[in-house]
Amino acid sequence: AGTLVRRGKVDELALLARARRADLAIFDEDLTPAQVRNLEKDVGVKILDRSGLILDIFARRARTREARTQVELAQLRYLLPRLTRQWTHLSRQDGGIGQRGVGETQLEIDRRLIRRRIARLASELRDIETERDERRKRRSAVPRVALVGYTNAGKSTLMNLLTGAGTRVENRLFSTLDPLVRRSERGGRPPFLVVDTVGFIRKLPHHLVASFRSTLEEAAGADLLVHVIDSSSGSLQDQMRSTRDTLESLGLADDPRLLAFNKIDLAPANVLDRLEREYPEAVFLSALDPAQAD
Repeated sequence: AGTLVRRGKVDELALLARARRADLAIFDEDLTPAQVRNLEKDVGVKILDRSGLILDIFARRARTREARTQVELAQLRYLLPRLTRQWTHLSRQDGGIGQRGVGETQLEIDRRLIRRRIARLASELRDIETERDERRKRRSAVPRVALVGYTNAGKSTLMNLLTGAGTRVENRLFSTLDPLVRRSERGGRPPFLVVDTVGFIRKLPHHLVASFRSTLEEAAGADLLVHVIDSSSGSLQDQMRSTRDTLESLGLADDPRLLAFNKIDLAPANVLDRLEREYPEAVFLSALDPAQAD
């Protein structure tokens, strides 16, 4: 559809934007460049879709060279098909009809530069992945446990519980963009490595999965996947399904897996009772409780 939603809803959104004096409307769906253009024209405010919002959050969270490279790659892949809309606006504003060719030439230059930058970033990520593979081979004798799950499920907190790593923990989405690997030697058990991965999310756009594939595949070499689940979430089943779908897209659907229902201190008793009946082999814990480290 030209605007994704019906005409009446577009008019309603335009009235709401004016009443609230808004300058931005966010859609919880991915939009085509044409849909964004039409909506911005009809609603009168800047339109940001689901992928654009996720990328903005990722850009704020990225700290390491790898995370910044992955985010920039995803941003450029997102931007490339949207250049036409932006340059049409600029050529009409600045170039006029007589100079439309100048605008088109600049558009092609920008497309070529972006494609070149995408190729360079993809090459850098391949180099980073090669370096990680070499490190992984050197550690191959030590068993690996990868923590996977929906964003903000408590994976980093669980990693700190298992390893005492002191990883920064924040109650916000996508606080971890880089795979962290730490060694656990607690309780006299044989040592093992714990991998903390980027959190998944419902309807994770395919182009984001592609850009962060090298990070997500850190879980691929694990001997065990621990699927960490926020037992207090009202969207628990949807979050579990999103994680399973993402693992399947990475070819990890059949890997050995343990379900770990976290945040039991926040979950209602009747919910925990039901989960314990449905998942008798799962682990139930609060990663904030040091007594549960064993």
